[in-house]
Amino acid sequence: MDKYPYIAIEGNIGTGKTSLVKLLAEEYDAHSFFEEFSENPFLPKFYEDPKKHAFPLELSFLAERYHQLKNELNTHDIFHKTIISDYYFVKSLIFAQINLPVDEFNLYKNLFDIILQKLPKPNLLVYLYSEVTRLQENIKGRGRVYENAISDSYLEQIHLGYFNFLNQQKDFPALIIDVTNLDFVNQNSDFDKILVYLNKSYTKGVHRIKL
Repeated sequence: MDKYPYIAIEGNIGTGKTSLVKLLAEEYDAHSFFEEFSENPFLPKFYEDPKKHAFPLELSFLAERYHQLKNELNTHDIFHKTIISDYYFVKSLIFAQINLPVDEFNLYKNLFDIILQKLPKPNLLVYLYSEVTRLQENIKGRGRVYENAISDSYLEQIHLGYFNFLNQQKDFPALIIDVTNLDFVNQNSDFDKILVYLNKSYTKGVHRIKL
């Protein structure tokens, strides 16, 4: 994996991003780090009343992600050549565009654009795609009460936001891997299918993979 010093794993809510990063970090002896969303006090409030709490939620995520990425990506680890995270900073903009009214989003985007320039881009971005029905099964299965109100339409909006970004960006290669029918956590053969594609070299742009 020397060709990809920094890999970001992305995906919708419930696709298994964190689980895959843990497996990849073990497979490649890589350094990994994870978004600390569970500690955000605005998240449960947002699901209860999105209009009231969306702006402070998105601002808090923006600050938290920036500080974490700056610290993790600027710390050189001589024992690990590859860094893998379970999110990319652009996630902030995608969710903000869905959750915020136009005036608040425009203000937010001004801040986002300033911060984005200070962070390195990934050498490879992997977007885990899963159909909404499977996402809802995974969300219910992990038992976070505040996630019970997540609608199918919200998950579809998230998919669309990521696809729009991936199709427009030209800075790094991006893989869209359909994991709807995979269980890479419990089935080694499914995990191996993903590894086959991660071990290849890619040009910049979007590469779609259905397993």
